[in-house]
Amino acid sequence: MGPHTGEVVKGKVNSPIPRVDGVEHRSVTAAGLQVHIAEAGSGEPLVLLHTSFEHWYAWRHLIPALAAQHRVICPDMRGCGWSEAPAEGYEKERLAHDVLGLLDALELERVGLVGHGMGGLVGFLVALAAPERVSRYLAIGIVHPWLQIDARLAVGLWRSWYQPLVAAPGAGGWLVRRRSLLNWMLRGTSPHAEVWRDEEIDVYAQVLADPTRARAVSLMYRTFLMGELLPLARGRYRGQRLTVPTLLLFGTKDAFFSARGLRGYEPYADEMSVELLEGEGHFVHEERPELISARAERFFGGRA
Repeated sequence: MGPHTGEVVKGKVNSPIPRVDGVEHRSVTAAGLQVHIAEAGSGEPLVLLHTSFEHWYAWRHLIPALAAQHRVICPDMRGCGWSEAPAEGYEKERLAHDVLGLLDALELERVGLVGHGMGGLVGFLVALAAPERVSRYLAIGIVHPWLQIDARLAVGLWRSWYQPLVAAPGAGGWLVRRRSLLNWMLRGTSPHAEVWRDEEIDVYAQVLADPTRARAVSLMYRTFLMGELLPLARGRYRGQRLTVPTLLLFGTKDAFFSARGLRGYEPYADEMSVELLEGEGHFVHEERPELISARAERFFGGRA
């Protein structure tokens, strides 16, 4: 890997875009937002949505395998990576609107969709809002939008202890800029900590050192905890039905979510299945990419 010079907007990121073989970079205007995208391959389009704290580089290990049959498009979400970082708009439905705006800007009528973590929730919302734009959806390391919180699940919410700290005004952005938090998230919670190289973590840490990007991550959590979690638990999306064929992959050693939260989706989804990945953690797509690429190839069947 080597540096790639790319456009940086609204907040200087003191880090070059990392190079991954076969990947090209550009910035496009989508729904009024400047979005950085990484692209590779050709064929039916496949859009990959990263989680918070990360950016397109989260898919570095999967891109070569997926690009063998697809046009792989990895956008940096609003406020992340090398995309624009406005002062507002971090509600997850707004992030889903950003994705649909990107499809319009790229003139893509229908795509296969993959989402991890926070990007996984955004992917669900895209599929609910515009099912005609999504052929199939692969979610990784996230619970579904029909979350049912019972006593046992509520006890397990300690797993998300860091979220209120990250969401705190001022202090949250400061915490996001600390490499120690990122080290804990990627290595400290992993069943495969040995696979993480310092230079890989550096790629994320250098971007998050920018206060504008750190504030954006904080706002993602603040909007979720202050305005989205309670409506989600009260059934905000129970009036909507998922018609997109969906596969949710979830590691049994995920440090941030409980597998108990995966129950109860059946009344709201036409064609969705859940697969537990025994012994795998939250960042399974980065730690065991061969496992995820095999599931993706089988699920998308060589087409999006």
